[in-house]
Amino acid sequence: MDKEVIVYSKDNCVQCKMTKQELNRNGIEFKEVNLSHVDNADDIRAKLREQGFQATPVVETENETWTGFRPDKIKEIRG
Repeated sequence: MDKEVIVYSKDNCVQCKMTKQELNRNGIEFKEVNLSHVDNADDIRAKLREQGFQATPVVETENETWTGFRPDKIKEIRG
């Protein structure tokens, strides 16, 4: 897959779990950054807040970034 997809998630996040399941169901590879388990979580949260994102999941693609469970956007990635 040429397009990198990053999912910023955290533990006990229902929409994060649903987003990852939908990406897997659509055969889309992604890198998960779980903010509950990374050393630089505060820096990442600050970066996401600067972009206007307050909640997880945040999904970052080559062309777009969004928050929440968005099966419509996931289908767009798949093409």
